[in-house]
Amino acid sequence: MATPRESFESAMRKRRVEASKTPRNSDDSHTEEEEDADKYERKKNTGLLQTGTYWLTRIVLLRSIAFIYCIAFTVAYNQNKQLIGERGLMPCKDYLLSVKRYVGGKIDMSAFAYTPSILWFLDWTDMDANLDGISLAGMAVSGFVLVTGMANMLMMITLWVLYHSLVSVGQLWYSFGWESQLLETGFLGIFLCPVWSVSQVPRGSPPSLISVWTFRWLIVRIMLGAGLIKIRGDRCWKDLTCMDYHYETQPVPNPMSYYMHQSPWWFHRFEVLSNHLIELIVPFFTFLGRRMCMVNGSLQILFQGALIVSGNLSFLNWLTIVPSLACFDDASLGFLFPSGRGAKQTVLDLQAEEASGRSPKPSRGMLIRRVVNVALGVLIGYLSVPVVLNLLSSKQVMNTSFDPLRIVNTYGAFGSITKERAEVILQGTLSVDPNHPDAVWEEYQLLCKPGDLTRRPCLVSPYHYRLDWLIWFAAFQTYEQSEWVIHIAGRLLANDTSTLSLLGHNPFEGRENPRWVRGEHFKYKFSPLGSASAAQGKWWVRKRIGTYFPAVDLASLRSYFKSRSWPHPDL
Repeated sequence: MATPRESFESAMRKRRVEASKTPRNSDDSHTEEEEDADKYERKKNTGLLQTGTYWLTRIVLLRSIAFIYCIAFTVAYNQNKQLIGERGLMPCKDYLLSVKRYVGGKIDMSAFAYTPSILWFLDWTDMDANLDGISLAGMAVSGFVLVTGMANMLMMITLWVLYHSLVSVGQLWYSFGWESQLLETGFLGIFLCPVWSVSQVPRGSPPSLISVWTFRWLIVRIMLGAGLIKIRGDRCWKDLTCMDYHYETQPVPNPMSYYMHQSPWWFHRFEVLSNHLIELIVPFFTFLGRRMCMVNGSLQILFQGALIVSGNLSFLNWLTIVPSLACFDDASLGFLFPSGRGAKQTVLDLQAEEASGRSPKPSRGMLIRRVVNVALGVLIGYLSVPVVLNLLSSKQVMNTSFDPLRIVNTYGAFGSITKERAEVILQGTLSVDPNHPDAVWEEYQLLCKPGDLTRRPCLVSPYHYRLDWLIWFAAFQTYEQSEWVIHIAGRLLANDTSTLSLLGHNPFEGRENPRWVRGEHFKYKFSPLGSASAAQGKWWVRKRIGTYFPAVDLASLRSYFKSRSWPHPDL
């Protein structure tokens, strides 16, 4: 069966042949059909994409969303069992049971509304298998979209539902703004696609300008939220000194963070001023026409790229690039696609048909789709009202959802900057008496957080170690405020393999279990370039603050674990 493109070209050739057989005087004008055919041929042969269409933009957006989903589901597959699995630090089964009791003891719509997750409808006898199944399914679907650039609404809805199911039961481990941001971005991605068709350029489902603008509105809110929370937050954002501390005190520094921290003071001042410009001024370029919108998109991508280079902030910065891509149309993204074939050539043909006035009339499905797109715009507008009010409020809160499905959220990052880096270092000993001066304490190392002074900061973004991130917050609190740290201590006393898989080094591997575990509190600083410590290969210098939590053993933890309904590690 001939494709629409082949049928159109065949019709044009037939008209030209018939016209050539018809006697005409030299002063006869071309027929309307011939003029349309000429326009089509001229447009098709130029090889230049026109502005104002978003076929290629859709492919780039879908692949970008799929890339983030793939990373997020991979993180979930590798870490969920240890964190929220059957014997995880915070089992999601226990959480679901507590929600069930809270809503009246039944699994109904009230339970689902409180915690939207398909786990409610699965067999709970093997929750680890459920978590793995969700993660693997998400990896498979997102991997297909990433590789092919093809998706439909059913695929994108599947990804959104699967990840929502994990975030909803992830508790503390999934409590960060990028989770809601991925869910909002993924929700918007649903409306980029046709319902059933799987094609890079589905002719019957042109990208909606409304859908493109929902992404643009998202990047505007993300950046304004981040900029305003800084201006209203830490004073160092006003006196331009925040970057004197940020690289050293951010949750998980990378190797470049070390060198960026050593930059001269004037460069740090320039960084803060640039941050304010890009987050508070540049987003408004979105509304000033095509070229200025592209300037905004370009600057936001460069800004996020700089943040990616200088720190391990999970997939947050990679994810923030995604809505910035909606600032570009087909003409500006054509360089990403090979010429003369594939999606780019198909878009050229579609633009040629439109230029010649031969575009097919909208089908009933296309008209229904337009109604759906308008409804999407109305929904996003309605849900944006509390978000905008929050942005305008002097009591602005960041990373907050105003609806249970997290469709439209408020964002922000680093409203306050810590001036000193505190670290909790977990230590174990085989000594019978932990208070004996000869007791030898050996240190556990996390996968990416500072510990060993000579270990180079890691480069892990866009991947994410959830335990490393959470323990950064615990260092600024007490262990009573972060009781899960004691839960980890109990697991270490039992040499629990599941928990140990979240760590980078176990000093008791292949040996008997430690008899005591304690938490020590240290202040860490980057070793100055050219200093004696740097010459010794030390990336960090540290000073002991004191004890974070006292030495504990399995016997002393028995009542502590029982009071919190935690399974005792030696069982």
